[in-house]
Amino acid sequence: MPSSFSLKVPASSANIGPGFDVLGIGLNLYLEVKVSVDPTVDTTSDPYNAQITYEGDGAEGVPLDSSKNLITQTALYVMRCNGVTEFPVGTQIHVINPIPLGRGLGSSGAAIVGGAMLGNEIGEFGFSKERLLDYCLLIERHPDNIAAAMLGGFVGSYLNELSGAETEAKNVDLEFILPKRGVTDESKIVHTPPPADIGQYLQYNWCRKIKCVAIIPQFEVSTDKARAVLPTSYTKPDIVFNLQRLAVLTTALTHESPNHKLIYEAMKDKIHQPYRATLIPGLVEVLSSVTPDSHPGSCGICLSGAGPTILCLATDNFEQIAEHVISIFKQEGVTCTWKLLDLAYEGATVDRN
Repeated sequence: MPSSFSLKVPASSANIGPGFDVLGIGLNLYLEVKVSVDPTVDTTSDPYNAQITYEGDGAEGVPLDSSKNLITQTALYVMRCNGVTEFPVGTQIHVINPIPLGRGLGSSGAAIVGGAMLGNEIGEFGFSKERLLDYCLLIERHPDNIAAAMLGGFVGSYLNELSGAETEAKNVDLEFILPKRGVTDESKIVHTPPPADIGQYLQYNWCRKIKCVAIIPQFEVSTDKARAVLPTSYTKPDIVFNLQRLAVLTTALTHESPNHKLIYEAMKDKIHQPYRATLIPGLVEVLSSVTPDSHPGSCGICLSGAGPTILCLATDNFEQIAEHVISIFKQEGVTCTWKLLDLAYEGATVDRN
């Protein structure tokens, strides 16, 4: 009998308000990976025995070779580090992805988390989510997206200060973790498991009255480009500005009766959004024009991840908020879609059929 299972990994929004590289939330928009292993199906034309099919955002550009697809590359990394070199013959993987690519909603983070869980299931390793995050962190080296996707809900995270061999492992070139078949020097490919406890994670409570309005412009901003526009150093007043608001925000979002104006002020940022405005036309006006006074029900507004998606936290008037933001982008010649999302409280899940 063929065996089968399925994975669901939520989208995520990182850099919430002042929480640059610190805060993330899992959102109930799910990457699904459906897997069956049937030895009667010939999958040997793939270098690692995985027959991949894909539907959803960006389908025309997604590699279906297991040595090039981010989900299966990550799975192969987890497997390789634990003595399993390929998928069983007859492995069929169907990916359903509604998460927009390159829009700041954690599409790559979801793929990496999904891949780590896929490798864990294929190898029957029984790793905890926290252990799998160690593998994920050697690929995606900022914990906010992957922690939110793996654990779900509202998550704070930081990287531990590692030393010696642990630091060397964390700084290995990505090509040796996700090798390019026939190109990467095989002697340098990583075969050893990552250090344990690379990161630390804390799930905060969340006010269930607050929903997430995601306004998604129809263009991509690469994470590398969004990182490149940031300064190499900051002024003390700007750092203090964010720290003060971060200390308030993580509690303000847990209150049963949300204080809209308090959350709005605590969502402001001076670390990344002002610099990324050069990449996102209309951003300055968007961030300044949606307030609890101008749009009742609004709690706060920020870039989602590196953008260009805008995340509005609100308790009411979701459509009016979305339409206002869409109208600003329209003036800049940018079309948008929008989604009303709740938090994905369980994070990534496995359904073993």
